[in-house]
Amino acid sequence: MLAMSEIALKDALVTLKESGVRITPQRHAILEFLISSESHPTADEIYKALEHDFPNMSVATVYNNLRVFRNAGLVKELTYGDSSSRFDFVTHDHYHIICDQCGTIVDFHHPGLEEVEHLASHVTGFKVNSHRLEVYGTCPKCANNAAAN
Repeated sequence: MLAMSEIALKDALVTLKESGVRITPQRHAILEFLISSESHPTADEIYKALEHDFPNMSVATVYNNLRVFRNAGLVKELTYGDSSSRFDFVTHDHYHIICDQCGTIVDFHHPGLEEVEHLASHVTGFKVNSHRLEVYGTCPKCANNAAAN
């Protein structure tokens, strides 16, 4: 039986092929890294994780591939006011809780928030395309470090 990450990778590769995108070893590796990552990595973090396997790959190559994936609807670029974007492989609607201290981003899902889109549309007359929810706090690791000091 295939693991969920393997199914996600196969589906993503099909999406790219249907979009006319050639599957290079670098694209495959970047996509696989994003799917398996739970840390919402930056392009630089992806580059550093893969540079040993792809010594001729540059950070620009990573950015270019992330743009291709974003345009194909496979990844979301997360900008939270810091200097670097983080990237999230999109498999379902979900939200993020972000640590104010270390910047860790953790996914969570709350199905009731779709109702907010419907209400916003009804009240304003807008056609809602999407929404984004960010919750900020202190992660358990930072809270424990603060308590220990």
